Amino acid sequence: MKPTPIFSSTDYQLLRELILKSKNAINAKEIGQLSHELDRAIISKDSTPDPLVIRINSFVTIEDVKAKKQMKIQIVLPSLADVKAGKISILAPLSVAIIGFKENDEVDWELPAGIKSLKIIAVSNT
Repeated sequence: MKPTPIFSSTDYQLLRELILKSKNAINAKEIGQLSHELDRAIISKDSTPDPLVIRINSFVTIEDVKAKKQMKIQIVLPSLADVKAGKISILAPLSVAIIGFKENDEVDWELPAGIKSLKIIAVSNT
């Protein structure tokens, strides 16, 4: 069973605005998935969010459970995305799959070739 995502109220509002501004974007599927995740999320009212929860600007190490390969990325706003530098847009399928989850969670990532299981190894919000 997929864990329930957790968002700070600030990230939640920012992502809702981003979804509204991106209504006619080419990545409509990812926007729909992100909207669904926000709909089922727990919104944290804490002024200090859980440091192990993935949010915008988080540095994340994830592992492909089957292939046992790790990758390090940073989740950023679309305007700051740079794949070569490991900065992945929040609207990219990988980011949508892991945003709001925390260290040690396992999530499924839907690819054209099928579903991949990813384990969140480490999260840094510095």
